[in-house]
Amino acid sequence: MVFEPSDRPARIPTALKILIAGGFGAGKTTMVGAVSEIKPLQTEEILSGGDRADDTGGVEGKTTTTVTMDFGRITISDDLMLYLFGTPGQDRFWFLWDELSEGALGAVVLADTRRLADCFPSIDYFEQRGTPFVVAVNCFEQDRRFAPDAVAGALDLDPDVPVVLFDAREQASARNVLIELVEYVARRQLTGAGRR
Repeated sequence: MVFEPSDRPARIPTALKILIAGGFGAGKTTMVGAVSEIKPLQTEEILSGGDRADDTGGVEGKTTTTVTMDFGRITISDDLMLYLFGTPGQDRFWFLWDELSEGALGAVVLADTRRLADCFPSIDYFEQRGTPFVVAVNCFEQDRRFAPDAVAGALDLDPDVPVVLFDAREQASARNVLIELVEYVARRQLTGAGRR
């Protein structure tokens, strides 16, 4: 078989980087794993038991933690790919955030209503950097659910920041959060809100 050279130049796909952030145990690793089309890179390690460096209040069943990042990929089309970077949730690993966030289109901040205050550092970080973000409330089966506007009020978010309810374990649910983020970034760029 002979292959003829193509008249069309080869296209290099556009790669968009999205961060998945939030507090310890909010579902970052689960979300990346649910939505990635490739086997995600995960840097999970067993929680250290001796010094109790990680507060497991509200997530007592959690036995592992992300120590560097999670990584996944989604191909939208031949011309567009999303690269997902799940950040570590504990403050002792926050020194990695500056490197991970470099060049990011935006971020998803996962919120767990059992430990809502844990997402404040992520929100503060992205607000200070001017990085667009959405808040995704991971709805755990046994826990009370709150309306998005109630969560937005509790977090004192700017009125334009989207808050969505989702299940980090479900691919379609996680995908819809990413779509919400991309649409939010596009709206900001159209209105000029994304200009720094």
